Amino acid sequence: MTTPSRPPGASLFTGRDRAPMRAHLRSIGYSPADLAKPIVGVAHSWIGTMPCNYNHRELAEAVQRGVREAGGTPMELNTIAISDVATMGSEGMKTSLVSREVIADSIELVALGHMFDALVTIVGCDKTIPAAAMAHVRLNIPGAIIYSGSIMPGRWADRQVTVASVFEAVGANAAGRLSDDGLRSLEERACPGAGACGGQYTANTMAMVLEFLGLSPLGSAGPPALDSRRTDVAVAAGGLAMRAFREDLRPDRILTRKAFVNAITASAATAGSTNAVLHLLAIAREAGIPLELADFDEISARTPVIADLMPHGRYTAVDLDRAGGSRLIARRLADAGLLHTEQLTVTGRSMGQEAECAVERDGQDVVVPVDRPLEQHGGLAILRGNLAPDGCVVKTAGLRQLSHTGPARVFESEEAAMAAVQSGAINEGDVVVIRYEGPRGGPGMREMLGVTAALVGRDLGRTVALVTDGRFSGATRGLMAGHVSPEAAVGGPIAALAEGDIVTLDVPTRTVRVRLTDEQLRERLRAWRAPESAYRAGVMAKYRALVESASDGAVLRVSP
Repeated sequence: MTTPSRPPGASLFTGRDRAPMRAHLRSIGYSPADLAKPIVGVAHSWIGTMPCNYNHRELAEAVQRGVREAGGTPMELNTIAISDVATMGSEGMKTSLVSREVIADSIELVALGHMFDALVTIVGCDKTIPAAAMAHVRLNIPGAIIYSGSIMPGRWADRQVTVASVFEAVGANAAGRLSDDGLRSLEERACPGAGACGGQYTANTMAMVLEFLGLSPLGSAGPPALDSRRTDVAVAAGGLAMRAFREDLRPDRILTRKAFVNAITASAATAGSTNAVLHLLAIAREAGIPLELADFDEISARTPVIADLMPHGRYTAVDLDRAGGSRLIARRLADAGLLHTEQLTVTGRSMGQEAECAVERDGQDVVVPVDRPLEQHGGLAILRGNLAPDGCVVKTAGLRQLSHTGPARVFESEEAAMAAVQSGAINEGDVVVIRYEGPRGGPGMREMLGVTAALVGRDLGRTVALVTDGRFSGATRGLMAGHVSPEAAVGGPIAALAEGDIVTLDVPTRTVRVRLTDEQLRERLRAWRAPESAYRAGVMAKYRALVESASDGAVLRVSP
């Protein structure tokens, strides 16, 4: 590798004809010497609507310091974010997945327009992480993605709690199993400061996924949001971007098929969020790497669960960091031959070299040995059948109920299902079916944490199953099948279900079926008509017109 003879972005500020541009930037403090250096974009998504990204401004300052110390000139930019917690169970949740595309597009546009030489993106809440990866892949310029850190766990009733505990408490309160004072007390204690949701939910899962893809430095996601080490990570990221620039280390040198296998392996080994399936498919599409739903099932089946993390386990992301973090996960997997250790990472070192730096805390039991796993098989399964010909996703970690047969309770929206759960209309043995919540039907493929947590809170988590063309939060637990494809809005078989139809989910055989013949399904679908969307204009209408199936990552179609 050789250092480029001239910074690619220099054409914006070099020569007589660029004098107006230099004059313009002098007005906000850039000197000619600054503009002669490599220009490094520093992207983040600070927003005042959630704790997840609340430290981004401070971290951006630290990244910029690292860039300057390494001989570059930083230029800060920010983009949007949508809080999955704030919007959960509301119409606003439809915007969450849509924001992934908007965030990726906005980072890409600014970096293209200003011809950055390198890029550091600070990520926090759920969609900012895959969106950053998608933008970096499209741009294919040197840089790094760093996570802004997990929230600290709360303490209530002598146990650690997270915001997911509050969601489940809502159901317990509705069922009379938790008093109003108890719910209020938990609400006050669950979230003690800034940072992303504290279990191995979507944000922490995706932060780890990017480390194992190689786009983030291994171990960088561990320090909590308010830990002083978080600033050190940010400063180092600025220097790392400059090193990547000088060595021309771009995403296309890092992202291979084996990198995606490593990422899926890490997600499976930690029983991560089902959203990792959706987002890794999308990132792979951007990178031109073949990846299918079947790959997740195959890799998960051979990967044991070795991390005892919420929601299926006892510990939070903060506990994992103290135990040894993602480096310890990597070393365990590497020693067992489950990781492609030769894969290059953004640090310029291999995954194996990074894993060798793991430091395990004495006496920790957050991460267990591979030969004594918490579960023999990873946390995901892909089911198919006449109800989901293109597949659906089930989180299997912690499941004791691996199969279920019962009558369908069919709802045309999440709100209708939630009302039924909270009113006590759902009974043991039922299969709750929520449709028209897929990528196109929503539009936006809402998460169903409100419903799934309410079922758990009402003590129905072990006796009721759920099937939806929507998706789940990483905090969801129980026999819940999401991402059903094709979705109802495009005439998938889930659109043909009627109240009382007998539905079977069976994880061991990887099947999800309704007790109807193919001809009965076809007959019902012949009479089916797609419902009209409430969104006729604006971003939601654009998204609905362009979005593809969840089985393809819910990416947007691009005309050839």
